[in-house]
Amino acid sequence: MIWFLRLLATTVFASMLAVTNWAGFQCGLFDIPRAVATHPWFIATLADAYWGFVAFFVWVAWKERGAGARVLWFLAIMLLGNIAMAVYALRELFAVEASDSLTEVISRRNPGYVLLPAVLTVAGAAVYVLAWSARTP
Repeated sequence: MIWFLRLLATTVFASMLAVTNWAGFQCGLFDIPRAVATHPWFIATLADAYWGFVAFFVWVAWKERGAGARVLWFLAIMLLGNIAMAVYALRELFAVEASDSLTEVISRRNPGYVLLPAVLTVAGAAVYVLAWSARTP
């Protein structure tokens, strides 16, 4: 099961990087047409995604013992979504042996290291700052 989840998280990470890079080369992050941005299904899909991010973060907040790590993981997840979530899952899945029980992945607590979530948060913020500065008026 651990190997399958490692493969799944790697696939999510790689595909999200690919699709966001593709989209970035097609148009700017903030160049969403008003008709799309105000469409009820666009809004519902965003709400669905962000509530999913919050639900995942609840597990992360329980696992991470340090307040700094919790705050940084929250910011990273809100800024990068499934990219940050896949990175977190990969970190957790590679912290155990492939033969370990899934219970070990789910229930193991962490001391709350801040380096990885800090790097992700800075990268996510940089994406938004660069996208905002490159937007078309």
